[in-house]
Amino acid sequence: MSEPALVAVAHGSRDGRSAATMHRLVQAAAAQAPGLDVRLSFLDFNAPRLPDVLHSVAADGHRRAVVVPLLLGAAHHARVDVPAAVEAATTRLPHLRVAVSPVLGDDPAPLLATARARLVEAAGGSGDPHAGVVLAAAGSSHESANDVVRTLTARLPLAVAAFATSAEPTVDDAIGRLRSLGAQRIVVLPWFLAPGRLLDRVEARARAATPDVTVAEPLGDHPLVAATMLARHRGCATDAAAALADAG
Repeated sequence: MSEPALVAVAHGSRDGRSAATMHRLVQAAAAQAPGLDVRLSFLDFNAPRLPDVLHSVAADGHRRAVVVPLLLGAAHHARVDVPAAVEAATTRLPHLRVAVSPVLGDDPAPLLATARARLVEAAGGSGDPHAGVVLAAAGSSHESANDVVRTLTARLPLAVAAFATSAEPTVDDAIGRLRSLGAQRIVVLPWFLAPGRLLDRVEARARAATPDVTVAEPLGDHPLVAATMLARHRGCATDAAAALADAG
């Protein structure tokens, strides 16, 4: 088994729709990379957990694995929770070398292309010059993660970032800004990987502000998201192999 296994790790959610979406995403990635061992794990709420999957990867004969965080921002979960879970597993797995890739949103260009595709699916929102786009994200206590979302709005037509928690503006405030800029129609474009309670809250606030709002689908299991997963694995595996060669 020369190619390292790809162990995707999602945050996990009490909402079953989220885990189902993550399963479909991992299946989509596996379909794009026949022969690659692609497995799903979770940090919380759902099973299997990341340490358990790493143990099973080692038990199946792998000596290398790349953990790919299914996260859009490099905030607390990526900086703290994922490394801690990997360390907890690898202390008991001395023969398994584990590298952790950057999050999916580290290079947001492919995911922004996915978001544009979701915008088109949402009744052709990107082709309406009078449509205002709310790029709605979860929000983070790490302002740099929020700034990434704000920066992305410059690449979308008549767009304002909004956050469900921890940052401003809120979705209804963003809608108000878009109205003041002349938007006659509002499309909420989720910067979320999967549906869940937080995205439900975003939609509820948007509909309270504008009952006829159009809400696009989250990024989900789109082929470009699956391809981004594989790119994170490939890049991290290449870097790890080069480091081993240099060490030798």
